[in-house]
Amino acid sequence: MSTIKVGIIGCGGIANGKHMPSLKTVAGVEQVAFCDIDASKAEKAALEYGAQGAKVYTSYMDLLNEGGVDVIHVCTPNISHDAITIAALQAGNHVMCEKPMAKTSAGARLMRDVARESGKKLTIGYQSRHRPDSQYLKQLVEDGELGEVYFAKAHAIRRRAVPTWGVFLDEEAQGGGPLIDIGTHALDLTLWLMNNYNVKSVKGSVYRKLADRENAANAWGPWDPKQYTVEDSAFGFIELANGATIFLESSWALNTRETGEAICSLYGTDAGADMRGGLHLNGEKNSRLYDLKVDLGGGGVAFYDGATAKAEHIEAQKWIDAIRNDTEPVVTPDQALVVSEILEAIYESSKTGQLITF
Repeated sequence: MSTIKVGIIGCGGIANGKHMPSLKTVAGVEQVAFCDIDASKAEKAALEYGAQGAKVYTSYMDLLNEGGVDVIHVCTPNISHDAITIAALQAGNHVMCEKPMAKTSAGARLMRDVARESGKKLTIGYQSRHRPDSQYLKQLVEDGELGEVYFAKAHAIRRRAVPTWGVFLDEEAQGGGPLIDIGTHALDLTLWLMNNYNVKSVKGSVYRKLADRENAANAWGPWDPKQYTVEDSAFGFIELANGATIFLESSWALNTRETGEAICSLYGTDAGADMRGGLHLNGEKNSRLYDLKVDLGGGGVAFYDGATAKAEHIEAQKWIDAIRNDTEPVVTPDQALVVSEILEAIYESSKTGQLITF
């Protein structure tokens, strides 16, 4: 393909904040179609990011039926991820779907199966894998520097940062709150770093303790308790088939001083690593304990910290490269499906009080 033509379905916050500007940095890519149920959003996106003659739609089926695109980016609420992705795959398009893969694991599994049947590529938007700290730590794990990684913590903790726009607070549209919104990033990153997707069991606890507060302190202003139908924090204990365990913590609102999202801590037989305040390594050498912080910047030059590309720009480039070169995308449907299965199991375990076995 000399030029890859992309259609954007859903022209809201994540499309404007990540997908469209990132695709604009990739050579040989044209954004030629924009769809949103709010026509003004699609028109605005087409003006800012569209190639000459870019088309605007309010129905994604009209976009798919008309054709003329190679790749679809699905940037809609969670509830419609599976239906739109499946329709796009069946129409002959490769698909990048924003995280999480789907509202339910059943929807995610169907997406994976249709991608296999169609022969088209499907990936999910877990851009945290492309950060410098993630890439450096991945290499250390693969080189065996940490030894056997048998315990990990996946961190997605905000003290007071509840998103008050769009449908984030709507359980019907999203399927959940911070767990499915930001916990999904931390979990994907942790599973990928461990390269361990064989789950044995999941136990979860989900809380809605602060959501009913009026005029609450919040990064984006007070939330409306009447619209807040999801959890404000959720926690999961995941046992993997080889005996390794992961503790997943997620919150939009929690009385804590320790915050950080889309990061993790790994504990191995030879060394440990954590991403709090930068990438830190710890271990034992020559009968002494050590702690060190990895310098991931340019260093040594005044007023210059290095020209590191943004993770979302790297994500877009590698996604297009996978299409051009007919290679496997960085985030595979099988990997993303496991993330969705674990998230759903945490919610189910909390409701039933039971351990969910795989």
